[in-house]
Amino acid sequence: MKDLALYYKILELSPGASIEEVNQAYKDLAFIWHPDRIPESNPRLRQKAAEKLKEINHARDQLRSLPSSSTSKNGNSAQSYSQTYAQKNTQANTQASSQPSHPPQRSQSPAYSYYSQSKSQAKTPDSAKSNPNQTTRSAAQSSSQSKDLSGADFRGRDLKEKDLSSRNLSNADLRDADLSDTFLHKINLSGANLHRANLFRANLLQANLTNANLQEANLIGADLSGADLSGANLAGAKIGYGSRIMVKMTGARLSGTIMPDGSIHN
Repeated sequence: MKDLALYYKILELSPGASIEEVNQAYKDLAFIWHPDRIPESNPRLRQKAAEKLKEINHARDQLRSLPSSSTSKNGNSAQSYSQTYAQKNTQANTQASSQPSHPPQRSQSPAYSYYSQSKSQAKTPDSAKSNPNQTTRSAAQSSSQSKDLSGADFRGRDLKEKDLSSRNLSNADLRDADLSDTFLHKINLSGANLHRANLFRANLLQANLTNANLQEANLIGADLSGADLSGANLAGAKIGYGSRIMVKMTGARLSGTIMPDGSIHN
């Protein structure tokens, strides 16, 4: 129960917050604390941010993996689990009050070591053994966490809110894939096919998008600061509404890039 309360505290949430609130809190805090947003000239602060991001990742993973999270679609699964846990804890305290007292044991301080998503999913639940669809999804998640995914086929895949930072997806097929709110820091998408992909609010800081096909892709709200778009094709890409551009390209390289209006950037 103490660990569960700690995870909510790390995400700055009240115990029993819904899964939707957990996801939103994670996105907000990860956006603020990602070390790529801190100048390389300040290694101390970058290290501090990296450790904070690890805590945030672990807290999000633990709250999203609560036993009842897969059975509720209305966002109340975390709250239900928290309430159930509290009831069990109250019953245990009531029973303990009738037993002889013992010296209190020293509680262990929480460890803030890094837990990757692949580690948190390494053990397959028994229920998944009898559910081939769930097994397939687990395998897909594991494959999406591999560092080298060059040439992979992710057509139409749901990859929203994933962390694919620093992965190699060069020449990958991501046509019609949903990459909204996905973390793609320093990802290699050189030569990748992102035709009609949804990159709404995707974080592509310092991404390699050289010669990538981004035709008709949704780039509204995306952050392409420092990204290399040399030779990329953005013809017909959605970058805002009317005359309002809603894509961040601070420091992006655009040599030979085909812009959304069809013009070639010099």
